Amino acid sequence: MKVAIDGPAGCGKSTIARMIAESLGFLYINSGNLYRAVAWLAIQNGIDWKDGANLTALVKQHHFDYRTDGAVIVDGKALLPELRTPEVDAIVAQVSAIPSVREEVNAIIRTIAEGKDVISEGRDITTVVFPDAEVKFYLDARPEVRAERRYREQTGTAPDSQPGKGGTSAEAGPARKPSLEEVLKNIEMRDAIDTGKAVGALKKAEDAEYLDTSGLTIAQVYEKVYNKILTVRNAHGRK
Repeated sequence: MKVAIDGPAGCGKSTIARMIAESLGFLYINSGNLYRAVAWLAIQNGIDWKDGANLTALVKQHHFDYRTDGAVIVDGKALLPELRTPEVDAIVAQVSAIPSVREEVNAIIRTIAEGKDVISEGRDITTVVFPDAEVKFYLDARPEVRAERRYREQTGTAPDSQPGKGGTSAEAGPARKPSLEEVLKNIEMRDAIDTGKAVGALKKAEDAEYLDTSGLTIAQVYEKVYNKILTVRNAHGRK
């Protein structure tokens, strides 16, 4: 069974997909982590992210697999903390916007998922990677809500009510945490990149169920997605 979830950054799709995968014993695939692995490879090999031809050739030279905890396995090496470095953060959106790279990564995802029960999330999972998925969701939330969620993830603290007032941009040292305003700007920039891609642009599939998570708890979103999966699975006579 294939379950596909799309949505913009910070909408909660990664959290929900991981929870569903754990509950149902599905393989969880975060397409964004695969693009992060490609970005990491580019950095390690000194390849400019703007060099689409060499970057695509680099992807073809390596074997990729995915682990249930979100680690990407590249030629037997597990990458997890390496995927979340500032250097990778700085180029992953641009790397993922290269059409030839997207084609290669999409093929990798399909190969990993073949013959398995999978829940996969990303930006074009429902429209390009798994257009025939039995269950499709498009999760969304207002930009300011998504920014607050990301801020909490990155800093471990709640922001003040107004962007720019709750951040810690004045902190010194390499571990400086972003301000809420910075996180919101990053969210808006990522939205513009994701919706403007020539290939694999972020958009809702016609047959995907739209769910605005702005006013919902994680438990409420989980329940809606989980129940939909069970309904479809039972309708197909699966256990």
